[in-house]
Amino acid sequence: MTMGRIVDVQDRLPLGRALPLSAQHMFAMFGSTVMVPFLTGLDPSVALFTGGLGTLLYILLTKGKIPAYLGSSFAFIAPILAVSKAQGMGEALFGAAMSGVVYIAVALLIGRFGTAWLEKLLPPIVVGPVVVVIGLSLAGTAVSMAAEGYLAAIIALAAAMAAMVFFRGFLNVIPILVGIIVGYLYSAAAGQVDWQAVAQAPWFSLPHFVAPKPSTLALWTIAPVALVTIAEHIGHLLVTENIVRKPLMRDPGLHRSLLGDGVATVVAGLVGGPPTTTYGENIGVMAITRVYSVWVIGGAAVIAMLFAFVGKLGALVHSIPVPVMGGISVLLFGTIAAAGVRMMVEHRVDFSRPRNLAIASVIMVLGVGVVGNTVLHLGGLEIGGLALATFGGMILNAIFPERKDRESGDRPGSEETGADLGASRGKSGKGKGEEGALG
Repeated sequence: MTMGRIVDVQDRLPLGRALPLSAQHMFAMFGSTVMVPFLTGLDPSVALFTGGLGTLLYILLTKGKIPAYLGSSFAFIAPILAVSKAQGMGEALFGAAMSGVVYIAVALLIGRFGTAWLEKLLPPIVVGPVVVVIGLSLAGTAVSMAAEGYLAAIIALAAAMAAMVFFRGFLNVIPILVGIIVGYLYSAAAGQVDWQAVAQAPWFSLPHFVAPKPSTLALWTIAPVALVTIAEHIGHLLVTENIVRKPLMRDPGLHRSLLGDGVATVVAGLVGGPPTTTYGENIGVMAITRVYSVWVIGGAAVIAMLFAFVGKLGALVHSIPVPVMGGISVLLFGTIAAAGVRMMVEHRVDFSRPRNLAIASVIMVLGVGVVGNTVLHLGGLEIGGLALATFGGMILNAIFPERKDRESGDRPGSEETGADLGASRGKSGKGKGEEGALG
């Protein structure tokens, strides 16, 4: 659905016009939001509920000035899987909640000291390779899932790619959902879908809420990933700022946006939901419809929360064949890794310089290598691969600072600062497809 005129951020539409627009936002985020709990073992109904509740909290904390929908973050899939396998889901949820605390701490620091320190801490040469690690560390999971039924996986993958490459308008924004639906229909026609659980499920049921359990392993494995997703958050905010043509980074401010995401993530972790992030899919919907109203976004959040209590919907999600999700995962996890490469390309990171080559190399090997072995033991600490890669990159970046000399001072990218953490999305992104790479 498109609108003939712009509906501004705080405009309210009549209910009859607002409801279909809100439903459109709900469907835009649905495939990605339920995929994270599907892959990690969490309850998709809880993810729908916490995403909707988190969105409402975000709108409240940003004074109703930023139209953004918060859904499940893909960046946390690998560490959640690692911790839940090693200790349990309760411990993994503790790490998820603490990642929200990291968001809140960074928001408070930005509110007090500005963004210069963050820009030095997380330049593209650190963030880019870590994003590559996030995608590659999940490659084995995607391939093993797809291997359970290659034809269904290929059909789902092809449908999602077609939506990304050939479709226009709203369908271009929801390639994951398109791929899941097409793959599911094929699997149903081939007799590969078990309808019994869907038929037996009640129409109304409570989501399976789970409480977190304190864990040092979870703290050091999951929480540091927030430092990377903060960069994605900044990129999404810049794109949204360009679309709605309002200085959102200044009013209500980046610190309030990060605070809203952090509070939503803490709440999600406390009741059994995955960490949240602002969704590029919904940014794309706004760009297409030119409806920027937070009331429409809030309506989508309410619809999602109501859907969380529909038992048959949860059973339907669980009935999606594993190969279908595997085919979608091949594209999704590869897109995440490619987004890290794109970040370095767009920020003109010069790999002819030994310093940049060394930092990126160490980050990627540490991240992928340790993820395969779950954790690294350092004294009394147990640190996951993504956390080790992130911290290692930050330390190496500080020890070996960027410098100019006669040989490299005039090369592109010589002033490689984190000021561009998300700037490329502001220049070239439209909130479609890859804009939601980490969520």
